[in-house]
Amino acid sequence: MKNNLLITGAAGFIGSNLSEYFCKKGYDVLALDNLSTGHFKNIEHLASYPNFKFIEGDIRDVTTCDAAVKGRDFVMHQAALGSVPRSLKDPITSNEVNVGGFLNMLVASNNAGVKKMIYAASSSTYGDSQELPKKEGIIGKPLSPYAVTKFVNELYAGVFYKSYGFNAIGLRYFNVFGRKQSPEGAYAAVIPLFTKKLMNKESPIINGDGSFSRDFTYIDNVIQANERAMLSTNPKSANNIFNVACGEQTDLNSLVDLLKEALSRYDESIKDVEVIYGPTRDGDIPHSLASIQKAKEIIEYDPKYDIKKGLNLAVDWYWNNL
Repeated sequence: MKNNLLITGAAGFIGSNLSEYFCKKGYDVLALDNLSTGHFKNIEHLASYPNFKFIEGDIRDVTTCDAAVKGRDFVMHQAALGSVPRSLKDPITSNEVNVGGFLNMLVASNNAGVKKMIYAASSSTYGDSQELPKKEGIIGKPLSPYAVTKFVNELYAGVFYKSYGFNAIGLRYFNVFGRKQSPEGAYAAVIPLFTKKLMNKESPIINGDGSFSRDFTYIDNVIQANERAMLSTNPKSANNIFNVACGEQTDLNSLVDLLKEALSRYDESIKDVEVIYGPTRDGDIPHSLASIQKAKEIIEYDPKYDIKKGLNLAVDWYWNNL
């Protein structure tokens, strides 16, 4: 008998990929999303699966959370308002969703006897820490309201473990990219945004001089991390925090070069599109590179997709779907 899963934020980028993966593996998947930033089209094709059910609802509503967790073995909590710039523009709503909604899910899951909750933490928690690579036990001060909310999630998870024995595992995602990540909207992530620009022969705009770097992480690595955290029987995994990344540092100038190379398989002239440089964004961390040693040792995380392999797959998807 496969386990029953609740996936919140299931119509979003990461949530929809998790929903599809576990549906196809035969898990009983209940998908929850308020469709404020997620898109139903991402999971519409799963409606034909007898082991998939979607409910439209908001994690800010306690009653919705209570109903969603009922009878669920595991919760994969992906629902959140992402984006550092969004949180700087509207910190109140980011807090309501990311902190209030997270607390609702913790309380509901604990009360319902959920075995384990895997939740989306964030590399933004490292804040102004200069240390590279980033190791889970050493963080700096947050640089944005979004970073504050994701750090508070970790604090609440720790309190619930100490107070109630509830097991919630945080996965600090590092710049996840891949199929179904939208290039639309004011807060689109850099890879889908640049990919669409280049496909349209428009100049991508880099914030800063292009030297800022990230540990870009392909979606299938993230799916694997969620599954291994959920199924881990290692007692050291309980109430722990893990970096989910590839362990590769790529600056934005190099990212554009890699995207041009991948896209030139379809259109050689894309290599000639020039880049525009703009001002640095508030709240941006200059450099991000993860140590994934802890995740490898405790939950046997073993990422299979490096930046180049992931970008080729992502570009294939965008070329055929945009």
